[in-house]
Amino acid sequence: MRMFGRKAGRGAARPLLGLGLARSGVPLTGAAPSYETQVREGYLRNPVAQRAVRMVAGGLADAPLTASHPELIPLVAARGEGQALLETVATHMLLHGNAYVQVLRDADGQVAELFALRPERVTMELDASGWPAAFLYRAGGRVTTLPVDPVRPQVVHVKSCHPLDDHYGLGCLGAAAGAIAIHNAAAAWNRALLDNAARPSGALVYDPGDGSTLTPDQFERLRAEMEGFAGSGNAGRPLLLEGGLKWQAMSLTPAELDFIAAKSSAAREIALAFGVPPMLLGLPGDNTYANYREANRALWRQAILPLAGGILSGLSQGLASWFEGASLSVDINRVTALAEERQMLWQMAARADFLDPAEKRAMVGLS
Repeated sequence: MRMFGRKAGRGAARPLLGLGLARSGVPLTGAAPSYETQVREGYLRNPVAQRAVRMVAGGLADAPLTASHPELIPLVAARGEGQALLETVATHMLLHGNAYVQVLRDADGQVAELFALRPERVTMELDASGWPAAFLYRAGGRVTTLPVDPVRPQVVHVKSCHPLDDHYGLGCLGAAAGAIAIHNAAAAWNRALLDNAARPSGALVYDPGDGSTLTPDQFERLRAEMEGFAGSGNAGRPLLLEGGLKWQAMSLTPAELDFIAAKSSAAREIALAFGVPPMLLGLPGDNTYANYREANRALWRQAILPLAGGILSGLSQGLASWFEGASLSVDINRVTALAEERQMLWQMAARADFLDPAEKRAMVGLS
């Protein structure tokens, strides 16, 4: 059994990779923002990214499971300290690219609970050959060392593929960062527009013709009057200007900036980064799929099921020492979104007269 990339002959020297990476797998070169900053800006403040992640993670958490051992399903479905394991692990995989699941044992050494650790708090300690020797978990000013045990691991590490790193995975948050920044900037601009009487900013130009300027008292009185016209509640309220003053617009209109199109394009790019069909997020101008049923099927086939396969196979491999031949997978026959697809497969199997009953059962995925 291979655990954490171990295999026969691991004592051979191996290049030390990943030394130029931060704890979260973000390159240290340049001014790359921290993972916490990316989460706050890209997930907590962005409705499109948050909804996309929750659709994938929530769908995975609610997916019907099948297991080789009946004890495995309640183990991965249990909530520890209010944490839904599969939903939390899926969220960490999408945002960070790494998920660390601690295996908690009882007095007899058996698996009692699985708990997902926050990935930005976990780092790997490598041995002289470049293989993981321990996981370091930093929280509350303390560092907990969890040694790597190839037989009965204390931590199961599940990661996505990172082409430039052997030890850390690559999340979707970085790829969506540019589109998220545009979408957040558009929302902030729209908020500022509403706060400023729902009109573009401009200037009052005093031009009496003789080169004179406003007195300090006139300037303060005019500024006080202008402040009384600000705010969304005063939108459309006429402004009375005295002689010598004229309004000069200073910014482009939303149409000139192509504001709505830019915001919608950014929203579609965010959905694309997380593998969610834009139609399911209610984004306008996306007609890739004929209806919501096709889009929902694509969400399961292209996002939820591949992610579930990686997570469940990683957990199965980590728990194989306690449950011999452990396997966890999504029961596709019970996924509502794929019912039509499965019905077509069953009809094809029923009409295949050249197959015997055992071959038809194997065709539809039954033992």
